[in-house]
Amino acid sequence: MGVETWVLLATVALLAWAYSKWRHSYWASKGVPSLPATPFLGHTMKSLFTSREPWKLQEETRDKFDDTRMCGFYEFFKPVLLVWDTEILKHVFVKDFDHFTDRRHFDMKTDYERDLVMMEMLSVINGPQWKSLRAIMSPAFTSGKIKSMFDLVCNKADILVDISMKQATQNPHVDMKKNFGRFTIDTIASCAFGIESNSLLDENAEFPKKAQVFFELPPLRMIKFLAIGLVPSLFKTFRLSINPPEVDFFADVVKHTVAAREAGETRGDFLDLLLEARDNSDNPNGKHVLSQRSLVAQSVLFIIAGYETTATLLDFASFLLAKHKDQQQRLRDEMRQLVKEHGCITYQGIMEAKLLEACLQETLRLYPPIATTERYCTKAYKLPGTDLTIMPGEILQMPIWSLHHDPRHWPDPESFIPDRFLPENRGNINSFAHMPFGMGPRNCLAMRFALMEAKVALAKLLLEAELSLAPGHEEVTLDAQGGLIRSKGLNIKLKKIVEE
Repeated sequence: MGVETWVLLATVALLAWAYSKWRHSYWASKGVPSLPATPFLGHTMKSLFTSREPWKLQEETRDKFDDTRMCGFYEFFKPVLLVWDTEILKHVFVKDFDHFTDRRHFDMKTDYERDLVMMEMLSVINGPQWKSLRAIMSPAFTSGKIKSMFDLVCNKADILVDISMKQATQNPHVDMKKNFGRFTIDTIASCAFGIESNSLLDENAEFPKKAQVFFELPPLRMIKFLAIGLVPSLFKTFRLSINPPEVDFFADVVKHTVAAREAGETRGDFLDLLLEARDNSDNPNGKHVLSQRSLVAQSVLFIIAGYETTATLLDFASFLLAKHKDQQQRLRDEMRQLVKEHGCITYQGIMEAKLLEACLQETLRLYPPIATTERYCTKAYKLPGTDLTIMPGEILQMPIWSLHHDPRHWPDPESFIPDRFLPENRGNINSFAHMPFGMGPRNCLAMRFALMEAKVALAKLLLEAELSLAPGHEEVTLDAQGGLIRSKGLNIKLKKIVEE
């Protein structure tokens, strides 16, 4: 190449570097500290390399910039603000929610029906459409609706215990993570759709195998996620899909179930509620609009999201109780007292069980389902107590894991101390330092159902078996692949309790 070509290339490289430097000076120009950014990539690669343990990056950042209560990041060139000040979070999540009604926007250019279905999910949609859909779905999770599902949950929990105890007689320890996953997917399928997925009874059942795919992040899928943020038009140009084919499996299951309901079958469950809302939307005077695709999307969301999160909660709770035998015995004593008072495990008894609630909440503190949550700014907003104005389109991230393990909010934060959450101590808790299900109007809609489901399973298991740590499983190894915090290869020993 000639001198002119080299000069041109050098000039282009210099201009590109200068452009990158300028884009990565955004937070500095606003007086917000930031970790050193890699030219062009920002902090993207650092985030990816710690994606299996994102909490470590959060804690490193908090420790370095603790006095400022926040830190700026760059996803390539996109500015993102990490905030851990609980007073600011109170405004973002609740008091000034009208400025942060949305979650991250995805401009997915695709022709695949599975991607279009996923984009209709309550957890993804934004603006007035989200508000309308949330109003449609909320009645499915009232106390009355949840209570009506209690017997179905108990039935699945009994099968869970029977299967687990049978496995315990045949093996030195039991893969309770797998069993809990099959329990939760059977429960959701039965309670919400009247479907018997038989995951606990059938080792080769399709439901859990298909659902598990959503929480795996192989390299190709990770690259696709990066690409959709940079060049979304590529997906339509090259007919790419970001979601796995398993979406089609669950969508087909829902469509077949809908067809059966339309033929006259009714159960008064989650699916019936959505069908009623869809039919009412055909009325010009109807308040809400629910398309067939949206109906399928919410059904698939309920199956997938409810499957993994509740199973993971039970997995961690059983591990912690196996590790802390004194707390396990206290909880078993509480369950025995409930049975003595009510004759069996009842909805009222479970809801009144204070230590059971406390054990699950402390488990969620130590091992929240996700490490980070986000809000998308829709209107310019000056963060309280600062001179910083967040502009529309900018993203705020909240480090849930870091808040849950912050010694300023939690004395001895790495210890399992359920008593923190007993009624007499709840007043000491900063509610915005504990938000495993999110906070404010966009919190987890199915939170109460998930907790009821977990309480029933744990109560019945503890009444039947003593939990112990399996050799080689004395400590938990964490994995955040697929966006959720989960254990990796955790097994429990079960010993049948013989009444004296």
